[in-house]
Parts: sequence; C-alpha cells; structure tokens
Amino acid sequence: MKYCLLILFFSLLSCTNAKKENQSKVIVLQPFGDFKTDQAKNVLVQVKTINPNVALRQNISFPENSYYKPRNRYRADSIIEFLRNTVGKDSVVVGLSNSDISTTKNGIKDWGIMGLGYRPGKSCVVSDFRMAGKNSNQQFYKVVLHELGHTEGLSHCAVKTCLMRDAEGGNHLDEEKDFCKKCKSFLMNKGWQLI
Repeated sequence: MKYCLLILFFSLLSCTNAKKENQSKVIVLQPFGDFKTDQAKNVLVQVKTINPNVALRQNISFPENSYYKPRNRYRADSIIEFLRNTVGKDSVVVGLSNSDISTTKNGIKDWGIMGLGYRPGKSCVVSDFRMAGKNSNQQFYKVVLHELGHTEGLSHCAVKTCLMRDAEGGNHLDEEKDFCKKCKSFLMNKGWQLI
C-alpha cells in the first residue's frame, strides 16, 4: 500500500511539472531592416532567462504597408498584424527594430512609441529609436518584457517601479526595476521563469 501511494504521489508530481513546462510558449524574435545582429543575439540570451524556448530569425524587410512616409516611421499596428500570422498558436513573436515606430493614441494619428503589443495577443514590436544613453540595451530588454507581458494579457500597472508601468509619453525605464508582485505572479502562472 505504501508503494502504491508513493507511486501515485510521484506520478501526480511529474504531471504537474510537465504541465508547467508545457505552459511556456515559444518566443520568436524577428529582427526588421538593419537591426543589429549582436543586439538581437543579446536579446535572445536575455529572453532565455525567462523562457528557454526562444528562436531568433534572420532579418527581414518591414511590411510595405507599415511605412508612414510623412514622418519616416513604421506603423507598429501594421507590423503586429503582419507578425501575428507568422507563428503557430503556441508561439508569440517579437518584432525588433532600430527604426522609429508609431501608433494612433488619444486622437493623435501618428504617436511615436518604444513598443506596442496587443492584450492578449500573439505579436508585439519594440524599437530602440527613442532610447539613448548608457542604459539603452537594458531599456530595450525592459520594453521587450513589457510588450510580452501585454501579449500574455497584462494591462498597465500603477506601481511606478513595475515593468508594466505606462510610459505616458516619456521614458521612465531607468525607474522600473522588475515586475511588481501581482504582475510577477500572473506571469509565473503563465509559465514564465521569474525569481
């Protein structure tokens, strides 16, 4: 009887662990234009710390319909629409850009942004165009995490040090330290490997 209970316990434990491992989506990184190879590889290494299932694709051109000539920008919403059809149902794709991106926000047709991701969704895009200074690589990674958080279903967070904070037209990335307890718990339940 003892052995039956022990076998049942380990069977349940292994099923629980397998379920948690299967929750992790494949994260696909898709560089656009002349996005730097070294920077893409750096993002790959960083994203692997939260999800080991990461793939880096070769650079491709921006979708033709995404270019907004009057401001020499690419429309983030058009990029996301293009990207969402390039991955399977258990994947999410992150567009990586060095070029300026924009969206329509608060009645402004062409609002410049650092990133955009639908909540929930299968795709998002991030640009380093509006990031400068010694922390630009760290800031870029924070925006990647922020947009991936949206794809999982997270909305903006009121905690000022949380990575899900709304930029509100500024760059507060150096103030953001990590996901708050509530956002972290939500993402861990989605299979993210956060400490």
